[in-house]
Amino acid sequence: MSSEAPAMFAPACPLPLDGGDRILLGHGSGGKMTAELIARCFLPAFANEYLDKLDDQAVVAVNGSRLAFTTDAYVVTPLFFPGGDIGALAVNGTVNDLATAGARPLYLSAAFILEEGFALGDLERIVASMRAAAAAAGVLLVTGDTKVVDRGKADGCFVTTTGIGLVEHPQQISADRARPGDAVILSGPIADHGMAIMAARADLGLETPVTSDTAALHRLVAGVLATGAEVHCLRDPTRGGVATALNEIARRSKVGIVLDETAIAVREPVRGVCELLGLDPLYVANEGKLLAIVPEADAARVLEAMHEHPEGRDARVVGAVVEDEAALVVLETTVGGRRIMDMLPGEQLPRIC
Repeated sequence: MSSEAPAMFAPACPLPLDGGDRILLGHGSGGKMTAELIARCFLPAFANEYLDKLDDQAVVAVNGSRLAFTTDAYVVTPLFFPGGDIGALAVNGTVNDLATAGARPLYLSAAFILEEGFALGDLERIVASMRAAAAAAGVLLVTGDTKVVDRGKADGCFVTTTGIGLVEHPQQISADRARPGDAVILSGPIADHGMAIMAARADLGLETPVTSDTAALHRLVAGVLATGAEVHCLRDPTRGGVATALNEIARRSKVGIVLDETAIAVREPVRGVCELLGLDPLYVANEGKLLAIVPEADAARVLEAMHEHPEGRDARVVGAVVEDEAALVVLETTVGGRRIMDMLPGEQLPRIC
């Protein structure tokens, strides 16, 4: 594998210059610029007790039942990649947003924005993949919509999915629930999805292929809840990666988080692509990994439950929650240093989910 990055990945400033009154790619990164956009445009307009939690879903009460409700849009390029495609990604991603509330996913909707000239065979392939992913997850796709736009206006196919799930446990799982003394658990190696996308996009011709980790995580979460452990926070670290997801939790909970770099697994082929492209795996998207923050006393049984599931076979404790008024996420490095891991400042990987 060449040591030089492909021309299409020439170095660029990670934090774009202020776009003024225009949207920039960085506003879709899931990091600082996304948070600023939400705070400027959406929270003031729609502020309410559910939205203000800034979780991956809203948990609402309806006639004595608690329902989890979420929506997401998918604009990945390429549409087909090692380990998955935009169809499976849309289903699994929505199921996982419900799962991070501890919900049992029930129903999905899907909206397709198709570009004029898009191949019907590719659409049929995407739909078949969505059908298989929904069947594997035990959810039904019950409604949807389709729009077609002019050639060159949609990059082939965009998919938006919405999901509803039933919350059958009494716990309050949210990003503002982390407490000093909690353990931070990660379900497996990181950065597989983002690097699978980038390797496919650049046609790097890797000796060992990098495969997306896209998977539904609700059964893994159900196994954790079945232990009776107290669960404070659950997140699937997608856009912005593990570092950004933990920053969101730290800021919402007003705590610090200390990570042990030696405990965070990265597969060697993935590490190689990250080094080639000059990317930090902690900021790269995942689509089949779970972050769980639980009291230290419950960590052992949570790990034991995770290890019984394919999606959690490599789960480890990777850090701890500490008192910190500055709400910093700090990485204890392999060489004995300490590095502050801030939120992703700009757009690192466009069109990955």
